[in-house]
Amino acid sequence: MLDWDDLRIFLAVARSGSFVASGRALGLNHTTLARRLTALESSIGTRLFDRSPRGVQPTKAGLDLIEHAERIEDEVLAAGRRIEGQDGAVSGVVRLSTPEAFGTYFIAPRAHLLNAAHPQVELELAPESRTVNLSKREADIAISLHRPDQGRLQAARLVDYRIGLYASEDLLARVGPLETLAALRSQPFISYIEEMIDLPELRNLDRSLAKRCVFRSSSVAAQMEAVASGLGFGLLHCFAVGPHMRLVRVLPDAVEVVRSYWMVLHADLARVPRIRAVADFVAERVRAEAGSF
Repeated sequence: MLDWDDLRIFLAVARSGSFVASGRALGLNHTTLARRLTALESSIGTRLFDRSPRGVQPTKAGLDLIEHAERIEDEVLAAGRRIEGQDGAVSGVVRLSTPEAFGTYFIAPRAHLLNAAHPQVELELAPESRTVNLSKREADIAISLHRPDQGRLQAARLVDYRIGLYASEDLLARVGPLETLAALRSQPFISYIEEMIDLPELRNLDRSLAKRCVFRSSSVAAQMEAVASGLGFGLLHCFAVGPHMRLVRVLPDAVEVVRSYWMVLHADLARVPRIRAVADFVAERVRAEAGSF
């Protein structure tokens, strides 16, 4: 008989294509994980993976099992969501996934306010430039750059935010003030590594502006530090720029991108007290400081 714990391991390997990566994610030694999978294959009398030095690939039987295992996973997760938090206590772990700028420059500096209001809630903040799957419990709450169009999810527009063009005071002292977009084309620029960004909203922000890119990073924080160092001009989130950074907004009338943040929760978790508490906290702080966005 198939065991859910074995199927959980099987799915992790199938999704990562690596014993090492899936073992790290599951907290298991990769040799132990490989041994568990071999035992699973022996118990059902079917090879589930083709192994090679480059990793593992599901066989046809493995692909068939993935479909069944994912349906079982969905049911297990749904059962957990249904019974979770029924005691009404505002305590426990809440994982909040956000775009990097919002998590790093808005949520993290205000996390102490959440702790003061709900000291028994442990916030796990995951600021990253990828889309998470709430149905698979990769997070409890997600701040997204777009409204989801599928799944049992609740979504509400959180706030519109602005992205502007910035340079350091030192760089502007060297190159002089810029008065036209044409003048910007000859200046050094800082941007994303586009193939490492999973969110289409973050791509192509600078192509109409920059001709000479001197630094790229998948990290918003790294880009901001590079701009602050005087290396080049960059498109930065206006709410994240603090006065201590000695950054100057350039051509504000000509360069401004307006985007939206959405708060997304799984419908089954929306009334869990600890998750509701974190969602309400985020919404209240954004409303209170909406002018900074």
